[in-house]
Amino acid sequence: MKRIAIVAAVLMMTAPAFAHTGEGLTGGFTGGFMHPLLGLDHVAAMLAVGLWGAFLGTPAIWILPVVFPLVMAFGGALGILGIPLPGIEFGIAASAVVLGLMVALAAKPHLFIAALLVGAFAIFHGYAHGAELPDGADAVAYSLGFVIATGLLHLAGIAFGLLAQWPAGRYAVRAAGGVIALAGVVFLGRLI
Repeated sequence: MKRIAIVAAVLMMTAPAFAHTGEGLTGGFTGGFMHPLLGLDHVAAMLAVGLWGAFLGTPAIWILPVVFPLVMAFGGALGILGIPLPGIEFGIAASAVVLGLMVALAAKPHLFIAALLVGAFAIFHGYAHGAELPDGADAVAYSLGFVIATGLLHLAGIAFGLLAQWPAGRYAVRAAGGVIALAGVVFLGRLI
């Protein structure tokens, strides 16, 4: 518990590295791939998707991490097209809070509800990435990059989430969800 408090304190003292600043990134596959990895808000939510999928078990362990990038690509297209979507930053920060809480509280809704929740947040993440597509960039290569990086973050969450198969691991996974939710609260606090 002491370690969780230390991690939470460190997260609260750091500045957010939002995944959608668009600064200093190239416009091809590499830029798209690095974009989600440079934002703590995106990393937290993506790890939570993988953790929650692993926590829920089969078939959620595969469905949630597939739903997210598919719907995220749709959100990315909305962002690229410039279709207005209000509350992007709020939706992204809220995704870390809600998805982290789902893990921390060991929530086990029906798979359809879990996928719907994950998909709803995916729209915000995808939109942010699409809206920040650098001028003159290859939209397909850039989008492919951010979808693959997101999938790898999901896999990292799944790998850690598999610890839930053992009693002590279950506590570790739930604690990780709590840390993600706390980080999301920090992200939300910085928006106000």
